[in-house]
Amino acid sequence: MIPALEIDGLRVTFEDFVALNSVSLTVAPGESFGLVGESGSGKSTLLRAVAGLAPVSAGSIKVNGKLLDHRRSKEFYRQVQMVFQDPYGSLHPRQTVDRLLLEPLAIHGFDDTENRIVRALDEVGLGSGFRFRYSHQLSGGQRQRVAIARALILEPSILLLDEPTSALDASVQAEVLNLLEEVRAARNLTFIMVSHDLAVVTHMCDRLMVMQNGAEVELLSAADLVGGTVSQDYTRNLLVASEGFRRD
Repeated sequence: MIPALEIDGLRVTFEDFVALNSVSLTVAPGESFGLVGESGSGKSTLLRAVAGLAPVSAGSIKVNGKLLDHRRSKEFYRQVQMVFQDPYGSLHPRQTVDRLLLEPLAIHGFDDTENRIVRALDEVGLGSGFRFRYSHQLSGGQRQRVAIARALILEPSILLLDEPTSALDASVQAEVLNLLEEVRAARNLTFIMVSHDLAVVTHMCDRLMVMQNGAEVELLSAADLVGGTVSQDYTRNLLVASEGFRRD
């Protein structure tokens, strides 16, 4: 089976700062893979490197078996979409929801825009009544649903999720996470999810990588993390620090 995502020896530097240092991972089609670690550990940088938003100085990235170069093609963005952390900053404030969803369809040359917009809004539980609202007229949870609809409207096979619920209230977080689970099951999507919340990662992901200072600490299954079957002190400290994972 060809991996959905294969990263080998990935290195990202910003001037003299090494943000990612020789990171490697493989994610199977339909798998949900988590990235955890403290702030500054390189989690979001890894997603941005895959999306072409961070400079890769060494290593390789393959998507569905195809080696990526430094510039991302339209074909890449048909396959891979990203949902950002902040639903307030990721949507253009002067565009209606309809325009936000129409733009990627126009860029990629889709003709059946009307049906796709209606279907995308229905899929994320908003409905066509939200089509002509502006983002400032929506709640945080509604904005993130629009962001997810925009990511899904091109029918990608991979979603990069950069802490997609951390800016939301706890009750809204649960709604958005349940929505993502339903969409992944319905479309057999591959997720690569960044989160500081270990409970979210173990609920959403099959496997995960623990990161520190831009490097891999260890690779675990979600069951290993829940059971405390870890080999590194850093991971144990994350468990202690994470609410809901403390042990006497």
